[in-house]
Amino acid sequence: MKKPFLMLALLSTIAHADEGMWMPQQLPQIASELKTAGLQLDPASLTRLTEFPMNAIVSLGGCSASFVSPQGLVITNHHCVYNSVTVNSSPQRDLLAQGFLAHSLAEELPAAPGSRIYVTRDVRDVSGQIITPAVARLSGKARVDAMENNEKRLVADCERDPGHRCNVYAYYGGLAFYLIKQLEIRDVRLVHAPPVGIGKFGGETDNWMWPRHTGDYGFYRAYVSPDGKAADYARDNVPYRPKAYLKISTDGVKEGDYVMALGYPGRTNRHRLPSEVAFTFDWNYPAYVKASGQILAIIDRETKSDPDARLKYISQSVAVNNYYKNRKGMLSSYEGSDLLARKTREFDALKTWVNADPARRAEYAAPIAQAEQLIAQRDATIKRDFYLGYATPRLLTAARQLLRLAHENVKPDAERKSGYQARDLPRIKAGLDALERSYDPRVDEALALNFLTQYAAQPASVRDVNFDAALGIRDGMTPAELKARLDRLYGGTRLGGKAERDAWIGKSPAQFKASDDSVIQAAVAMYEGGLKKEAAEEELAGKIQQAYAVYMKARIAYMGSRGQAVYPDANSTLRVTYGNVMGRAYGADGTGSWTAFTTVKGVKAKATGEGEFNAPEAQLAAINAKDFGRYADPRLNSVPVDFLATLDITGGNSGSAALNGKAELIGLVFDGTLDSIISDWDYNKANTRSIQVDARYILWNMDHVLHADNILKELGVK
Repeated sequence: MKKPFLMLALLSTIAHADEGMWMPQQLPQIASELKTAGLQLDPASLTRLTEFPMNAIVSLGGCSASFVSPQGLVITNHHCVYNSVTVNSSPQRDLLAQGFLAHSLAEELPAAPGSRIYVTRDVRDVSGQIITPAVARLSGKARVDAMENNEKRLVADCERDPGHRCNVYAYYGGLAFYLIKQLEIRDVRLVHAPPVGIGKFGGETDNWMWPRHTGDYGFYRAYVSPDGKAADYARDNVPYRPKAYLKISTDGVKEGDYVMALGYPGRTNRHRLPSEVAFTFDWNYPAYVKASGQILAIIDRETKSDPDARLKYISQSVAVNNYYKNRKGMLSSYEGSDLLARKTREFDALKTWVNADPARRAEYAAPIAQAEQLIAQRDATIKRDFYLGYATPRLLTAARQLLRLAHENVKPDAERKSGYQARDLPRIKAGLDALERSYDPRVDEALALNFLTQYAAQPASVRDVNFDAALGIRDGMTPAELKARLDRLYGGTRLGGKAERDAWIGKSPAQFKASDDSVIQAAVAMYEGGLKKEAAEEELAGKIQQAYAVYMKARIAYMGSRGQAVYPDANSTLRVTYGNVMGRAYGADGTGSWTAFTTVKGVKAKATGEGEFNAPEAQLAAINAKDFGRYADPRLNSVPVDFLATLDITGGNSGSAALNGKAELIGLVFDGTLDSIISDWDYNKANTRSIQVDARYILWNMDHVLHADNILKELGVK
């Protein structure tokens, strides 16, 4: 059988596995390293996605998770179930503070709208079916449209198998494409989440920091119809029975032990051009940090005296705060580093290698130069539209989506824009439903006004003419005048109600055009201009894909000439990374060190009884009584809480199973350290550390503090 280009490119090199988020099918290249490091399974077993342990690893569509019982019980991070706890909470029943434990299946609660559990069933290289010879001759928007049509055909054929979600993912900057088929479990229920005093202990103060004492775990359960098919929530649905599930180890780990993480990392940027590095760290991240700080301050101010609004916005605050601190940490690491200079030297070395051979120069030189030019155009567009995204009210965004859906619905399904086909309707509805427990008009208007003021202060040449016309924005408007515009917009709409939003699904473009709703009118006014803007963006995107893919092909060939394999940047698909449990030196001069483990002694020392360090009284009582049972580590003389490892992770790895050499679950990945998160762009083996909650701490809390006996029994622990 002819091997696809990507595998040939990788197999022709010598793998160096000190770093990397490896695709499962790449693991045979590093089999000897895996065995030497401590893997006790056959490395080939990790390439078989429908067998243990890979078929126990699932995606939540933003977090990673794992099956841990034959009854579809799923373990992940507390911060990954956080929104589901929030939507089931009220000022009278604050499940965030109290925690939640279902003592039976009947007590389990529906997860947040749109929650999904994705079980990967198949991965197939479809590069030649996306970039066909005909597509290869196209450029710009024509290329994007042709690629999208090929993708839609592949997806439609794949989804003939009911209950499955299929997507085509790009690898290596659009050089390769894989079709991934997943069972889409739509009935997801909340089973258990500890109180925030455990699951989020330390809050934002300790976020991205070490030492850490956070019990970041939670449980969902997957449900299907009585005949075993994926189905929407229904009372008579039954727990999904996975083909395999992970065993939670009570034996624990020690420093130096082998550990691997299986999960769905979101995005890394290690193959980016130097110009992309400069734009990101010199402009984009600083702008994001500034905007995020404003968002957090406004939400805090507007919800301080309104408990219901505070609950509605707490998930958004947590998410924004997480990346706010993340980006600040990256900027701190970047400042004074040689990252840009080093990336520039590496890029110059690549171009020197290309130009040293006439054949290579003919194939690669022009596209690489073009990629640099096109990326600069794209970055200028991002900079131009930065405030526009923040200034757009959420209901206007929803209305524009509903209007686009109305226009696409008049076409045959196969001809509709990706994102607006029949397969996408449940996701659209879930997003609209989520507004019910995450939207407050007063808070939203305050956020919109803040950024609209900054947007309107820009020259008209930078602003979006369609947005200006729809909202009546003109040069020189004062904040009071802008607020008056927003007051009319918010005061003239009924889309704040769920029933009204639902009623617009399925309506015709003519009905939208005839509406007197202020937000609908604004969406209609922006529609035609929005299509033109989208077409211009796709024209640029098509040219970038064409040039960038050649750049990545050159990079793979260049690295191969030096005996190095090139793993693709993370793109939310299943990856494997491995390393060791290990502390680290943290001082810039090599002084000072971090131990590999924290213990419940640190919980007691940090506990203040309030705010971010409000450990439950029952937990503190168990610590004081040294009621540790079999979960104490004799080397630590205490129960371990969190541990450090040299795993190569990023966002999306949250909830990833941390496994020992026998593929037993020893913890859950939930964070990294602040000075190592720049590894998204620049992996540093000496600094990079992932943070895992120790399985023994999870079990100890469930056993000795929260008395989750029914779950422990299901896990086979009690």
